[in-house]
Amino acid sequence: MAKPAPPLGQPPLTPAVFHILLALAEGPLHGYAIMQAVEASAGAEMRMGPGTIYGSLQRMDEAGLVKELSTRSDDRRRVFALLPAGRRALEAEANRLARLAALVRSKRLVTGEA
Repeated sequence: MAKPAPPLGQPPLTPAVFHILLALAEGPLHGYAIMQAVEASAGAEMRMGPGTIYGSLQRMDEAGLVKELSTRSDDRRRVFALLPAGRRALEAEANRLARLAALVRSKRLVTGEA
């Protein structure tokens, strides 16, 4: 029997959720800017299309991690901002990953610095 996934916002976060939260950590962004920020920080292997971005953002909004900001009626861009619960989830995941990275280094599994 498969173990149920943790509630959204609880570590471990999916890579998509982690990278979207990371993109929003510096301030509100619209969907296309989130896609660009994720690709710039994570590289081509983390390229996300609109379906992944907006589906994730909808679930994250429902979970209270992000909020869609009201937009002017003449601007079709949907802008999202990080909420305090989203920042806490991002910080918890970053700390979890830092502990894992320290463990990997202590086991000498990484041969060079990136």
